[in-house]
Amino acid sequence: MIDSDKYGFVGLGDMGGPMAANLARGGFRLIVYDKAGTENRAPSGVEVGVGIADVARGARVVFVSVPDAAASLDVARSLVAVEDRNTQTLINLSTVGVEATGPIVKTLVDSGVDYVDAPVSGGRAGAIRGTVTIMWSGSAERMELIRPVLDSFAGSVFFVGATPGQGQAMKLLNNYLSAVAMTATSEAIAFGLSHGLNMKTMLDVANVSTGQNSATQDKFPNRILTSTYDAGFRMALMDKDVALYLSEAKDAGTPVSLCERVATYWQKGMKQFPDGDFTEIFKVIRDEIG
Repeated sequence: MIDSDKYGFVGLGDMGGPMAANLARGGFRLIVYDKAGTENRAPSGVEVGVGIADVARGARVVFVSVPDAAASLDVARSLVAVEDRNTQTLINLSTVGVEATGPIVKTLVDSGVDYVDAPVSGGRAGAIRGTVTIMWSGSAERMELIRPVLDSFAGSVFFVGATPGQGQAMKLLNNYLSAVAMTATSEAIAFGLSHGLNMKTMLDVANVSTGQNSATQDKFPNRILTSTYDAGFRMALMDKDVALYLSEAKDAGTPVSLCERVATYWQKGMKQFPDGDFTEIFKVIRDEIG
């Protein structure tokens, strides 16, 4: 394990807060900061930073969990602006996209700070349980050195490549598959309802048949059938991730016909439920029944 007696954590929102709490419960000393207000978001027993400068001076390794690329780049710029910083490595757990990774890498590397691209999947529930999946792209040696720290808040850690940005590619394709599962299952369930089928019966049959997927196994029985719509992943984030995937796929020259149709659903979802949970996409699709 890397010889460091304190870790930094920037961003204590829906995902970052629970992950930082699990790090602290794992026995690791933390200094944390969140621009929206640190005192009310900080896990118990951790040091509260007044700003990013405190984190940069206090920790050799800093984890970041913020909403998007702009916020990630802002953290990177703020960190390297601290002349007496102790930070040597920044591990970004955020979803920022492949293209946006370049400016973040340049900002840090030009100032002598190593960058690890390590987005996570699992939603808020996974962050709370400590079962998120980390998709690490960067130094494989560093990943193994820091593995006990990662294991304190993650259930699975995958090395997906040595180049930052590869983790983003993996995260975007995963979230695209999740978005497809949600939209396709919503269409299928709406079709069944139009023929008088019971939702629970449809899910029971699909989950022991070839139509099973993450939506039929988890989101529909636990979040939609119960009318709670509380998966803990916001509509805005899924809309952002699908749009990012579509943009990156176009740049890569890979097929996007299905994605373009899926993206329209999430755009509608954002209009109808801008502050809602991503499982509310079912309402959008259900209500299209004529």
